[in-house]
This record gives sequence, structure tokens and C-alpha cells, in this order.
Amino acid sequence: MKITRIETFRVPPRWLFCRVETDEGIVGWGEPVVEGRADTVRTAVGELAEYLVGLDPRHIEDHWQVMTRGTFYRGGPVLSSAVAGIDQALWDIRGQALGVPVYDLIGGAVRDRARVYSWVGGDEPAEIADAVNAQVEAGFTAVKMNATGLTGRLGGAADIAAAHARVATAREVLGPGRDVAVDLHGRLGPAGARRLLAALEELHPLFAEEPVTPEHTRLLEPLVRSTTVPIATGERLYSRWDFLPALTAGIAVAQPDPSHAGGISELRRIAALAETFDVQLAPHCPLGPIALAASLQVAFATPNFLIQEQSIGIHYNDGAELLDYVVDPEVFRFTDGHVARPTGPGLGITVDENAVRRADAAPGAPWRSPLWRHSDGSFAEW
Repeated sequence: MKITRIETFRVPPRWLFCRVETDEGIVGWGEPVVEGRADTVRTAVGELAEYLVGLDPRHIEDHWQVMTRGTFYRGGPVLSSAVAGIDQALWDIRGQALGVPVYDLIGGAVRDRARVYSWVGGDEPAEIADAVNAQVEAGFTAVKMNATGLTGRLGGAADIAAAHARVATAREVLGPGRDVAVDLHGRLGPAGARRLLAALEELHPLFAEEPVTPEHTRLLEPLVRSTTVPIATGERLYSRWDFLPALTAGIAVAQPDPSHAGGISELRRIAALAETFDVQLAPHCPLGPIALAASLQVAFATPNFLIQEQSIGIHYNDGAELLDYVVDPEVFRFTDGHVARPTGPGLGITVDENAVRRADAAPGAPWRSPLWRHSDGSFAEW
């Protein structure tokens, strides 16, 4: 078997898909993207394709090593994301060729269903109450929400009080039997995050995500020691080497992204490394159907899996939804806050290629991260 062609497709709302074709007619799909930098990643995929075309797609580990370590300059979100999407597609091909799901190739299933959570938005408690109630009625047992919007690095009294009110509203609707996770997005500095975590402790969040930005991972340990709230991080860490300092700092939940952290190959290794620290895996995935399918393949083969993020209905999905690009949306049917283990070969989904090609050909500006500024005109963390 040989790789004959690699194509990429930029599709709404902010995703990039990768199609890897073989001479035996088997096609694998991946999702290599950095949100807001899809065209940059697209170029990187094209450069990697120069190496891959003509080679056997079944040599997944060798290809991963060459793509990540075969040149002098390594790492970073663009290269890691380009590798991730190609890696997903190669595993998809391997599974299809053998007629088995990917999870059967990485140790076999350890569970029959995986817990998932849904995003809720809103800046006011009333909006939060309505949004959380809608997810409860839809059967979800966990939601995640942003802690703050635009705020100062220290977190003023008003910002802390407002964040507490929103999370308290969510907790009131959820009750003690369901969970709320809180995403700080590194918008506060360490001192501000410490203030906020102290205020949230009584509400028992499932976890607090990214209390500091990744360049400040060295500051995680004192923050972990200062709170009883489980600390999660990892969406902007791209390898097991990136994760090691966070794990030694004492995080409770690792959140590698299947489309940023080197794909299925590296995601499963990060999960195994996390297990040696008794850390749970909650893959980051506010992306499209291929990323979610890849992430779930790892989830079903990972003993220390906790919960899966998914993007259906997320506030970023403007102009298209996750289910718009799959032939059979039943694969992603959520029942009682869980998704059933897929049984199809490869990634377990069939991509609607016609829909993908139409979306890529349609005119439209690429999605860009919003630029935030404080009232004095200075740049603000997003």
C-alpha cells in the first residue's frame, strides 16, 4: 500500500481537514488545525506531504518520528498540529485496512461508553441558568464554562464576585449529582487565579482549567498547593515532554488536544505518562468531527480517561456544526451524558466528502482569534 495524494480542506466554522488517499482505494481523514491559523497549518501539511507521498501509510510510528524529529527545528503548535492531522488519517487507514476500530490497535476497549460534557456560555447568571438547564434537559451530566471575560491579571473584587455568581448559578441548576468545570484560559495571573480558586472551592468544580498560560507552567505547583480545586491543563501543550513539568507540578487532569498534540500516537503516550502520576485524561476538543472521533478512539482504550470535550452547540460554531460533515450523525449521539463506543473501522466515522469539498470551495474569510483590549487601550489576554 502506498500514499498517492494528501489534500487539505478549510471548512467553516474554523477547521482544517486532511484527506490521505492510497493506491488501494482506502482514504483516511484527519483534522490538522490551529484555530485562527488554519492556512499556516495547511502549508505545513503540504510540506510533510512531500515526504509521505509514495510511502506505506501503515508505518505510522516511523512516519511520526520522521515528521516530528527528522529536521533540526522541532515542536510548536503549527508543526505538531500538522503532524496530528496526518497521524489521525494514517490510523484511520490502518484500521480500515484491517477492518477494526483504532482502539483495537492501541490496546483494545476498556469501556463501553465515554462521558462527555457540553459548553455553556453567557455573561449573566440568568443566561447561565437557562443554558445549563438546557444541557440538563438534553441529558448531559457535566458542563464547562468560562470563568471570566475580559479581566485584569489580578482579578478585581467585582470580577471574582461575578465569576462566583455564574458558577454558583450553574451549581444550583446542576445540583450535587452533576458537574461543572471552569475554564480560566490563563486570563488571570497566578495571584488572580489563586483569588478566584479560593472563591470557587465551596462550589466544588470538577476541575479548573488552565489557571496559568503554558509559558508559566513553572508557576503551577504553588497554585496547585493553594487550592482543593483539581487543576487541569494541556490544550496548549504539544508533547509528553511539554506535559512532564505540569504533571510533576501536581495537576489532576491532563488535557491534550488530539489535533494539536501530535495526533493519536502522542495522545495515547501522554495518557500513559499521566497515568504514572495518577492523573486523569480529559482531552481538549472544541473542534470538528474528525478530531472528536480520533479523541474518542483514545478514550475507549485509556484506563485513566475522565471525560471528553465536544463542540456541538459551542459558541465558536458560527456557520457550520460538527454533524454537518459526517454521513451518519448517530455515531455522535449522546445519551445520558455519554457516547457509545463506535464499532466502525478506523476512526469509526464516514466523512461527507461532498459537503467538505463544497465548504472548502465556498467563499469566506478564515476565522481569526478576537483581539481584546482593556479600557486603556492595552492588549488583553484572550
